[in-house]
Amino acid sequence: MNTRTVIDHRVGGASSGTMLRHPEKQHRPDNPIQRKPAWIRVKAPTHPIYHETRALMRENRLTTVCEEAACPNIGECWSQRHATMMIMGEFCTRACAFCNVATGQPGPLDVDEPARVADAVAKLGLVHVVITSVDRDDLGDGGAAHFAAVVRAIRAVTPGTTIEILTPDFLRKPGATEIIASAPPDVFNHNLETVPRLYPTIRPGARYYQSLRLLDAVKSGNPGIFTKSGLMVGLGETRAEIGQVMDDLRIADVDFLTVGQYLQPTVKHAAVDRFVTPDEFSDLAAMARGKGFLLVSATPLTRSSYHADADFVALRAARVARS
Repeated sequence: MNTRTVIDHRVGGASSGTMLRHPEKQHRPDNPIQRKPAWIRVKAPTHPIYHETRALMRENRLTTVCEEAACPNIGECWSQRHATMMIMGEFCTRACAFCNVATGQPGPLDVDEPARVADAVAKLGLVHVVITSVDRDDLGDGGAAHFAAVVRAIRAVTPGTTIEILTPDFLRKPGATEIIASAPPDVFNHNLETVPRLYPTIRPGARYYQSLRLLDAVKSGNPGIFTKSGLMVGLGETRAEIGQVMDDLRIADVDFLTVGQYLQPTVKHAAVDRFVTPDEFSDLAAMARGKGFLLVSATPLTRSSYHADADFVALRAARVARS
């Protein structure tokens, strides 16, 4: 898909024709997309295993955040049979200014989806899998029970696979954390995304302290779960603000922090304020390690599920070393 347009032929299915991917953003002025620096550019995917992975996703009628969020690492990850599956449909009930996932009214939950996800995990031979979702503010539990069903389905089919879930914030969804705890994943991830000052423009449907409370509640309810969160940089935040977010996450006993460069999906999305250099990412990683995170990944191309399998191995080793 051309990143300079918000027209998407896939949204709504092949029979629906051309549709606007982000109709709610059409009133916004265009933000020209800046040319990426050399340290961010990636090659187009050509590896045959990439196409095998794509075919398997289609065969099992699964959506991936790799495609929907236009992840720059899709070629590398899919060529290694690593795909982050996005459950509960392809329409999100929110319209965050940074996100390329389509906004709209989602359909009913697919009761067969947990089994299809588990089947794909088995066919890919995954030792570690990341499951994420759209926001489902239309559901009473925000989709927590569906997450739990997916975790149970994977455990039943491939009990040796470790499971990481990347969830919405479950804003105004009482009981959601207890439902997640009933089928606990190995890693619970919820991204703060940005600093609190930028929430009204970048993440307007969310609340910073709700996200912190969610991470704290999950760890308090099940201390054995690894908790994880992520930040984007290049949206206009300051170094001091990033440091404060790191402190807040450590107060919530979050184990793993990821930090990556924000990349603008279309002209209707938030503009890139600046491209953070690799040296600055190294400095942020050092700052985070100094604050006590078990593991830190901070590079321009870092994303929540990038190298998640290797990171999980490192995360367990770090916990053992610290104990």
